[in-house]
Amino acid sequence: MLKRLSFRRSEYCLTRILNLSTTRETVREKLARDDALGLTVGLKPTEDTTTIIKNKGSKKTIPKPEWLKANVPSGENYEKLRDTVRSLKLATVCEEARCPNIGECWGGKKGTATATIMIMGDTCTRGCSFCNVKTSRNPAPLDPNEPENVSKAIIEWGLDYVVLTSVDRDELEDQGANHFAKTVSLLKEKNSKLIVECLTPDFRGVKELIKIVAISGLDVYAHNIETVERLQRRVRDYRAGYQQSIDVLIEAKKAKPSLLTKTSIMLGLGETNDEIKQTLIDLRNANVDIITFGQYLRPSRRHISVQKYITPDEFNYWKDEADKLGFKYVASGPLVRSSYRAGELFIHKMLTTNSN
Repeated sequence: MLKRLSFRRSEYCLTRILNLSTTRETVREKLARDDALGLTVGLKPTEDTTTIIKNKGSKKTIPKPEWLKANVPSGENYEKLRDTVRSLKLATVCEEARCPNIGECWGGKKGTATATIMIMGDTCTRGCSFCNVKTSRNPAPLDPNEPENVSKAIIEWGLDYVVLTSVDRDELEDQGANHFAKTVSLLKEKNSKLIVECLTPDFRGVKELIKIVAISGLDVYAHNIETVERLQRRVRDYRAGYQQSIDVLIEAKKAKPSLLTKTSIMLGLGETNDEIKQTLIDLRNANVDIITFGQYLRPSRRHISVQKYITPDEFNYWKDEADKLGFKYVASGPLVRSSYRAGELFIHKMLTTNSN
């Protein structure tokens, strides 16, 4: 009996060794094929790669490259703003989303530090396949005191530039437009020199609601197109759309021509270079002023998978392309997010313009 068990154990171990050896060879062959196709190594910006997006929940993963490692946040200004945020109980996207750029944005020079404050709750009525925000058809009601409380806290914080953003609130009659506008107007009442950027939902394209926010006193109207036209339905909620997002930015500029309009594109979802170029052309035709490019990073295996990690050189290429098309400000890099160093970029460009 013992001899039989020993034989079976030896047979099992031999099978495992053979299987592991076969698996290693299979992996090596697959990596070689993937490299040839440019799936794991960034191609030159002048070349295209067409990849297939996997459904949410796909187990496909690509190891993160070295350039996606962020520095640990530190510095006197960063620590001061962090302590102030916590003492005032502000909800910032910077901390809640674990943004890799928090050290750069909060650690900016005096007058250029930026933070993104989330209003209207933490639960969204939409379910985009890239986003990790909680979803519900009927989120908790809005807090009527939030505009006053948030404006007081931000003024006490002492920023010169603030970004307000929110979840989608499709269940509300005005989708939260008046809540946004009230928060902005109170901020401007308390400090007219404060630069306010609003990263808004699409308000389902309703012009009247877009106008309410656009004329509330803000300086930068931001709304993210997120990805190229072909991938919209796979990446975003069915109620969002490519042309609808462009129309939001057009309507905001119509409502207040002096507004700067801004959008952001995630790369690495399977888009082609031609599609990115066409998106840039469409945005410039809509007179969009500011654009940011960043790498899509998958929040969990429940979300849409990363198709490619874009190299820093490719991000530099897209910055150059956007500059050539006439965008006023461009931020492009693997760790760049929509509000990346917004105050610093805005003020630097404004000073440069005034000196010419």
